[in-house]
Amino acid sequence: MKILICSILFLTASFSQSADEKLLLTGNLANDSKVIQNNYVENRAVEYNFQTNERKSPFLGGIMSLVVPGAGEIYAGEYWKAGIFIAIEAAMITTAIIYDKKGDDKTAEFENYANQNWSAKNYADWSLKYLKENIDPSVDIEYYRGIVFNSDGSVNWSGLNELERKLGKYQNVGYSHTLAPFGDQQYYEMIGKYPQFSHGWNDSIFKDTDYHILSPNFKSYSTMRGKANDLYNVASTAVIGIYVNHFLSALDAAWSVANYNSELAMKMRIEQMNLTGRIELVPTLNFSLSF
Repeated sequence: MKILICSILFLTASFSQSADEKLLLTGNLANDSKVIQNNYVENRAVEYNFQTNERKSPFLGGIMSLVVPGAGEIYAGEYWKAGIFIAIEAAMITTAIIYDKKGDDKTAEFENYANQNWSAKNYADWSLKYLKENIDPSVDIEYYRGIVFNSDGSVNWSGLNELERKLGKYQNVGYSHTLAPFGDQQYYEMIGKYPQFSHGWNDSIFKDTDYHILSPNFKSYSTMRGKANDLYNVASTAVIGIYVNHFLSALDAAWSVANYNSELAMKMRIEQMNLTGRIELVPTLNFSLSF
């Protein structure tokens, strides 16, 4: 157990009386010196020790702040530091919640935009045209039309993916992806990210011969998705900030508690100095600090 010790020495003997009032001196220097030496009594002081056993655990302080930033600083008595870590925590949590909500709102916005303006049927129709007119005029287009569209005219997703894989076999001019199922996160990403899906947008020009020609709606949608991702990135950064704040607060709390436990030993005493014809008392203050 580390102990803080303060030692203070107080003078108990008085030198208010002169030596010749206590001793009978003859005036002979040699004799008087012997008399003084034989009757000399060193003045002593009384020592008082004050001890405190208050000692706190740096490990506990670190764990407290790891769970709740600032808690360990409060435990160590560092209230202003606690206030800083608590304020940072509140700011990071608030930022994460607000920007995650903004990201959700922007996501709902671009998904609704896609549902209203992008069509898998338009995309499939143009892809069949592209395959027949620009890549392989000899291909049995009616076969692929039969597997891409159901009898009611709706898109058969597995047939559409087969058509995409067929187009993917043509190097440099073929497709690079197969469309994810409708409503998936990847579905909404693909239709606004890869040029091969550009002609699914309702403002695209059907007679285009190159799928790299992007429609205005494609570009607008890509911008909306980018904004949503930016909002989510801010929220993600705030979440990382929360973890960092916990970690730094834990380190600081352990350090603060260790400083709190630092040993400070102070000893004050009065030293006696023998001078010619008199004795003087000199207060002396000694400090030692250990960690």
